[in-house]
Amino acid sequence: MTQQGQTMMWGGNAAFIEELYEQYLNDPQSVSGDWRAYFDDIRGGVKETAHSAVQQAFYDLGTRRRGGPVVVQQPAGQHSGAQQALAALVTAYRVYGHISARTNPLKMRGIPVVPELTPEFYGLTEADLNTQVEDGPYRGTLREVIEQLKDTYCGTIGFEYNYLPANERAWFQEQIERGLGKSRHTCSTEDRLRLMQKLTAAEGLELYLKNKYPGVKRFGLEGGESFIPLLDRIIQKAGTMGVHEVVIGMAHRGRLNTLVNIFGKPTSVLFDEFDGKARISDNPDVAGDVKYHMGYSSDISTPGGAMHLALAFNPSHLEIVAPVVHGSVRARQDRRGDTERQEVLPITVHGDAAVSGQGVVMETLNISRLRGFTTGGAIRIVINNQIGFTISDPRDTRSSRYCTDVAKIGNAPVLHVNGDDPEAVAFCGDLAIAYRQKFGKDIFIDLIGFRRNGHNESDEPRMTQPIMYREIDQHPGTRALYAQELEKMGVLSAGQADEMVNRYRDRLDRGETVVEEIENLAQSKLAVDWSEYTGTHWKDDEVATGVPREKLEELGLKLVQVPEGFKVHRTIDRTVIKPRTAMARGEQPLDWGMGEMLAYATLLDEGYGVRLVGQDSGRGTFVHRHAVLHDQNAENPFSEEYMSLAHLREGQGHVEVIDSTLSEEAVLAFEYGYSTSEPKALVAWEAQFGDFANGAQAVIDQFISAGESKWQRLSGLTLLLPHGYEGAGPEHSSARLERYLQLCAQQNMQVVVPSSAAQIFHLLRRQMLRPYRKPLIVMTPKSLLRNKLAMSPITELAEGTFQEVIGDRDVQNARRVVVSSGKLHWELFEAREADKEGYAGTALIRLEQLYPFPAEELRAELARHPGAQVVWAQEEPENQGAWLMVWEDLEKILAEGQTLTHASRPRSASTAAGYASVHAKEQAKVIADALGEKIKPEIIAEEKAEAQVAQQQG
Repeated sequence: MTQQGQTMMWGGNAAFIEELYEQYLNDPQSVSGDWRAYFDDIRGGVKETAHSAVQQAFYDLGTRRRGGPVVVQQPAGQHSGAQQALAALVTAYRVYGHISARTNPLKMRGIPVVPELTPEFYGLTEADLNTQVEDGPYRGTLREVIEQLKDTYCGTIGFEYNYLPANERAWFQEQIERGLGKSRHTCSTEDRLRLMQKLTAAEGLELYLKNKYPGVKRFGLEGGESFIPLLDRIIQKAGTMGVHEVVIGMAHRGRLNTLVNIFGKPTSVLFDEFDGKARISDNPDVAGDVKYHMGYSSDISTPGGAMHLALAFNPSHLEIVAPVVHGSVRARQDRRGDTERQEVLPITVHGDAAVSGQGVVMETLNISRLRGFTTGGAIRIVINNQIGFTISDPRDTRSSRYCTDVAKIGNAPVLHVNGDDPEAVAFCGDLAIAYRQKFGKDIFIDLIGFRRNGHNESDEPRMTQPIMYREIDQHPGTRALYAQELEKMGVLSAGQADEMVNRYRDRLDRGETVVEEIENLAQSKLAVDWSEYTGTHWKDDEVATGVPREKLEELGLKLVQVPEGFKVHRTIDRTVIKPRTAMARGEQPLDWGMGEMLAYATLLDEGYGVRLVGQDSGRGTFVHRHAVLHDQNAENPFSEEYMSLAHLREGQGHVEVIDSTLSEEAVLAFEYGYSTSEPKALVAWEAQFGDFANGAQAVIDQFISAGESKWQRLSGLTLLLPHGYEGAGPEHSSARLERYLQLCAQQNMQVVVPSSAAQIFHLLRRQMLRPYRKPLIVMTPKSLLRNKLAMSPITELAEGTFQEVIGDRDVQNARRVVVSSGKLHWELFEAREADKEGYAGTALIRLEQLYPFPAEELRAELARHPGAQVVWAQEEPENQGAWLMVWEDLEKILAEGQTLTHASRPRSASTAAGYASVHAKEQAKVIADALGEKIKPEIIAEEKAEAQVAQQQG
């Protein structure tokens, strides 16, 4: 016992008790034996009075949640037992009502009984039920109030919101309990007719395609038709609340229905796709994609004005499109200057099995409210058909009660709604957009239905789910049920529902657009304009990337300025601020970090945006960048930050440098989405180590490398991947260069290994200044960041350009030509310089761009050394790195008499050795193999003598 007779069960511990009891209800074995026995006893029947410890806790929980004082005991005689129990009952229905709600259109599982929702749990008798009670909007006899609570919280909507902050809980309670029961979502006749129209369209398209193209995959919506009126309702309501753009991401289930009945895609175009006639382009480089992966955009009218709709392209990686959508939305908001994030709305659509099964959902929810990624909340709709692919048993699909329990990661409410109640579905749509606009957070709508057919129309679900499909086979369909209800209400006359079906089918026969609100614009004024970058060619003339010396100094000095009173860390002041000041003035060469920062600064000065994201990108993983500084005198626990890139001049481009959470897949997908909606910004994602990108391989394979070929979707996304063999072991050496080269074809992206500060400067500027948008993969250095050999004079930034091939001007007519990239070149250079005479006949060529392969440039360099032995040198094992992808390209450009070989580590299952001593031996052998045998002293002497004779005779 505690003070004033309190126990562990007093109201102050209500949150703990509630969470523990939730765990118990989900899995009794998840709580300790004492608590399990206690809850078992409660659920088996309460033998004590209504003031038992646990009942008192629920009473206290009710008063606490409603803002009242925590009550330990009620003075005898002050209230009746019924009135005393009412607060606990109201709280119990708010907390647990969703468990007993009638949200499932299928009856196969029944409705769970929650003891806390019964009067018996509180020791109430039949006589108590006739007692007059009152609590907020609830009044009448206790029996009547319980029915009101059931109608409110155990109807066709189950509300999960009690874990939200107090102000959000209060808002939800007001919205839900206003008017009580079904009257809370009473629809007008106009609303009901529109719901009926959209249901008719949703069902009508599926039946039409089923009959016209039997057995063809379409991933139909049958059993989830309420999704179409729900989406329509959200979009129309959003238009009245200041939303001008909606970006939707969804997998294939119901996608064709959405394209036709929401976006207004002409049905004749869809039918051509089914007939195999439609093509995106006649360009042989365009592969295209299946019809249920394709995106679309259109403008529609809403009560609040014109709205632009965009449906994101996506692959079959079910949930990966969600962060892509968020990135696209963020870019659109930034372009609009929508800092309140009210004008562009993301809607993501999920499957019940995928939303709980795919880890990217959790990653996306985790970033949803972070500074660098927030979009002001998304409406997330789960088309819950209760079966996924073939599994309907929750014991095999997830460890949580609901597929949407992942929502709690983002502190997002969930509305579970029965798809057979279109008016309840509409109410959820209204509530969702209102909540999102008011609180700027995610909200889930768990639209519970079923899947009438197999996964892809040719699958037979009855093989594995006979009980479920016996019930589904008897279900008349949501449209038929709602039509009957509207006829009873007098909203529809007899036969009017059939007339709606026939009219819709007639429009399909004519191949028309079936969305009345469509605004047929040739080029939407609300859409992103990519016309500047379409129809351009890869080999257009190179742009000038140099920047006048005076401008470089001006911007360089601004990069090292900090506000008055801002204390920079002493190490940064010594190793960054002071050296960069000298670099800006041309007093010493520029290191990699300064070259990179000047690239960003010059682009911002020219009006382009810059968005750099990664794990520790502010300072740089290898402490080379220092784009964001932290005040060492700050007293706020969230230290004061200063980013000089944001303070170059008035009217400069928008800049963000973001230290991301420890996510690769969702964050990279977000940045890809951003890049597809903002062609005027350099969008870069930096891996902490290059091989960390392995965790986002689906984004690289299915979006970055193939998005243009599949969907004609342009992106200038830049990946900065630290790469280099320096003894750091298998996971911190290789960025898997070979994987990116394997993905290269049809000039889809660029793979580059720059070797100096000037090269990274010109490369990043070239990425924005050229008249096309292609992904750029950069193998960035680690130790090379501070290597003096990789430093560049400021004149090379002012006068130079990015060089895809850098020849060796110190050697003519070499016997041996070593072609390499990145850090290895400088190691080869140092080894050659250590014995200039021994390696006098060896030329070192840098191949800075590996794809598109610069054949003509490299051919010209090799031609300067006729008859030479050409060696490709790489740090990576023979079965990795660039060798297997470039050797054919190298062979094609050899000059007459030249031969080709290679130097590398031996083939290996691992990317690199973990032992430092093994690494050192391997690296030394690569260098020795690349340079070959030294020229013997007698040969050197003979050549010198011959040269002297030739000089005398000449």
